[in-house]
Amino acid sequence: MKLKFNKNYLALAHSLFLIELAIAFIIKTGFIRYTFGDYLVVILLYAIIRGCSSLSVRASAFVVLFIAYSIEVLQLTPFLTYFNLENSHTAKLIFGTTFHFSDIIAYSLGILTILIIEHYGNITKTHTIKV
Repeated sequence: MKLKFNKNYLALAHSLFLIELAIAFIIKTGFIRYTFGDYLVVILLYAIIRGCSSLSVRASAFVVLFIAYSIEVLQLTPFLTYFNLENSHTAKLIFGTTFHFSDIIAYSLGILTILIIEHYGNITKTHTIKV
């Protein structure tokens, strides 16, 4: 895997990060906070990976889905306690505290959206800067 920067993916990641921050700090409950935020976070992670690496669309999608599923499954354990982070608001915000099957569905739909956009869209046909 080569380090390769793609300004369009990085701009998308930046925009999604700002949206995620707004959701996290402004909206305290409900569908937007929990389900739509999880949907967007896999798209954000995908944009970061595609913006900074030469991984293929499928490989990037698989890596993101693996990370998202792994963190969700870890929520079945007291893993924050193992790292002495059970009182950390930031750790709870990033990693979550409870397992919900609806999160798995949101992650899957986010990756499915990405795969559809990549298949029919024009995102990858951009200028890249190789490092």
